[in-house]
Amino acid sequence: MSSEKSIRLPVIGEVSRRTVMKTLGATLGVAAFAKAMAPIAEWAGSETSMDDFLQKHYKELTAEDKSLLMTRLADDTREKYGREVTIKDHKPLANTKFGYALNLSICIGCRKCSEACHIENNHDRVTKNSYIRVLEMSKGSMDMEKGRVDYVHAVPKKDKFYMPVQCQQCEHPPCVDVCPVEATWKQEDGVVVVDYNWCIGCRYCEAACPYHARRFNWKKPEVPKDEINPNQGLLSNRIRPQGVVEKCTFCLHRTREGRMPACLEACPTGARVFGNLLDPESEIRYVIDNKRVFVLKEELGTKPQFFYFFDE
Repeated sequence: MSSEKSIRLPVIGEVSRRTVMKTLGATLGVAAFAKAMAPIAEWAGSETSMDDFLQKHYKELTAEDKSLLMTRLADDTREKYGREVTIKDHKPLANTKFGYALNLSICIGCRKCSEACHIENNHDRVTKNSYIRVLEMSKGSMDMEKGRVDYVHAVPKKDKFYMPVQCQQCEHPPCVDVCPVEATWKQEDGVVVVDYNWCIGCRYCEAACPYHARRFNWKKPEVPKDEINPNQGLLSNRIRPQGVVEKCTFCLHRTREGRMPACLEACPTGARVFGNLLDPESEIRYVIDNKRVFVLKEELGTKPQFFYFFDE
């Protein structure tokens, strides 16, 4: 065995990104620290400024911090895309737990939900990204791994049914458990969110999700100025930077203002049902109590808050 002493590098989970940054900043001083971090900022591309890199975690931000952040993000959008936008910090609603249900008997696989998600959430137009995948399934099978997403024929097709899949907003989300910097977490109303300024792009959450519901931004999103949705949420549909993981948030910038998700409004058959699971008079509660609902991959114990059912 070598007599040389080895240097033990800290494991990612042992030290938060902020702790590392604070230590380096205190040691080097602001100017030297900025210079030392320049190669990293350059590597991350023009999407990453020093302000972005040093941004505190969302949970540590004061109301004033958030106001300044949202102003800066709006200014960045105007500078990079030429579009005036309004960004809000939508808080979880009291006495609310959001749930979603989908009637597979009347979903026709038209993908209008996926298109609406694409537009509402300011996704990259080149890749046609969306948080929703519509699987074409053979009748009699529930194996979502065998579902096709690349069908191009007219729908609905005989002997097929269609299963849209998006974030299941799990009660026990494995994506949250594996994040080494706690950039993703579940909020009080059941929505799992991501702090896009804190995400380090390791993609552990993407690998951990059994529903393939997370997306990684490989490059700066390309969205024409006139197609940008200007009504944005800090933790939802603001234009995400390159190098971060993103996901469906049940359109929290809409639903926390009393509106419905964009995908639901776009559905031509009324297959989608959304609402507050804690409200006994809600439509979603009626579905849960009166239909034979099921969840995907129940055996994993993730307890999805997204339910599926067939008409009797």
